[in-house]
Amino acid sequence: MASGVKPRVKVPKSASAGEAITIKTLISHPMESGQRKDGDGNVIPRSIINQFTCTFNGETVIDVKMEPAISTNPYFEFEATVPESGTFEFTWQDDDGSTYTESKEITVG
Repeated sequence: MASGVKPRVKVPKSASAGEAITIKTLISHPMESGQRKDGDGNVIPRSIINQFTCTFNGETVIDVKMEPAISTNPYFEFEATVPESGTFEFTWQDDDGSTYTESKEITVG
């Protein structure tokens, strides 16, 4: 598990039925590409977040596969339409098998 990994998510607390909302996510992660060398000339092993998914009430909203060219601390901003109250689930998969999750509820009124 990479150290200091911290997911952050911004989702509005409420919306109108059918409204498109903006969701912002950022995860603190070094995203080591595996192409750099340390001071002794040894290759630093690859360690990246390789997949990000967001679901709403179990339905996929976005599913992104990431490659080593993604920058440190990957940030995503996207829109989603909310038909009803529910929960957004966010998941990041690390190369080392670690999974980082966050969830946010939204109320449609």
